[in-house]
Amino acid sequence: MSLKDLRDELVEEVAAIFDGQFSIAITETKTVPQPDDPVITFPNLDTQTQGAKLITTCVLYIDMRKSTDLSFAHRPQTVAKLYTAFVRAMTRTARQYGGHVRGIIGDRVMVLFDVEDCFANAVHCAIAMNTVAQHIINKHFKANEVRFGIGIDHGRMLVTKAGIRRHGSEQGSYKNLVWLGRPANVASKLTDAANKPAEYATVEKVNVAYETRARPNLLGLTASGMLGLGALSSPEPMGGVLGAALTGVSPFGALNSASSGSDSWEWVKESLPVFLSQLEVHYVPSRIVHKRADFGSFFLMSEAVETKASTPPILMTKAVWQGFRRAEPDSTSVQQALFKKVDVTVPGYTDDIFGGQVEYPQLRT
Repeated sequence: MSLKDLRDELVEEVAAIFDGQFSIAITETKTVPQPDDPVITFPNLDTQTQGAKLITTCVLYIDMRKSTDLSFAHRPQTVAKLYTAFVRAMTRTARQYGGHVRGIIGDRVMVLFDVEDCFANAVHCAIAMNTVAQHIINKHFKANEVRFGIGIDHGRMLVTKAGIRRHGSEQGSYKNLVWLGRPANVASKLTDAANKPAEYATVEKVNVAYETRARPNLLGLTASGMLGLGALSSPEPMGGVLGAALTGVSPFGALNSASSGSDSWEWVKESLPVFLSQLEVHYVPSRIVHKRADFGSFFLMSEAVETKASTPPILMTKAVWQGFRRAEPDSTSVQQALFKKVDVTVPGYTDDIFGGQVEYPQLRT
């Protein structure tokens, strides 16, 4: 087939699907559909119909963290064993809580639950999966490097078949159901955000020494003026190098003095902009002056500042957490508030997110 012929056929088929005569029959259901559900059909361009089902329930994703790094760090045989063990363990755990696996894409497993008891089953399943991942799968890796993230949401999802019918050896690849709706999208993004380590950035800080008692100063110079800022001094006439010498305390040795228990210097960490805002330039005589009379000395330093907090391995939307609390108010997770509101945002969702590192002791090895 030439590209022109392909173009013409695609134009015709797409126009037929968007035609007002083409109808999609939606059937509501309370149980998770099977891939071979006769009600769910591929689009039929001859009859201009397609069958789909609608379910309002919980969807859970579990995903392996840094799977690409693991693939490079271990032999192919080890990676294959990891994926096999992961899928098998998570599938069996899902079945334990009435979950239906409806998607396995590499290192990610999608699980849906029948409407009845979906909140309780989804959260219990997540806790069990988290325990299995940490205490059964990860124990086979000495560096404890295998980690997983879990995300859960609740809402309406439309399930259909998209694609074309195939025959022969490739027909199985076209039988997967397609889940459409916000819950599947949000749960997937929560999974991406779960069980991530904290992120840090290196920030320049200034360690500034301020005098805690008055000192005589004869020259108006400080050790700071010898650190590259010219004649940096305090505005009062008796502070700095000579004044420090007269009192027996050197600004250069102020840190040692502070560590030895002296109360002559108080060291304060300031951001570089804040420190610079305290400086004034004097041209006659030429010098840089610190605005504070009790300024003594300073030195630059680098500090790691947390820019993004770590996230727990299980994340869920507010709807899921509230549904679970209603379903099982006496459970340990509810009574001890093991899932707490976390500072996590995902595109397409604006409400609160709850997370926790919760395990079942019975599943630990």
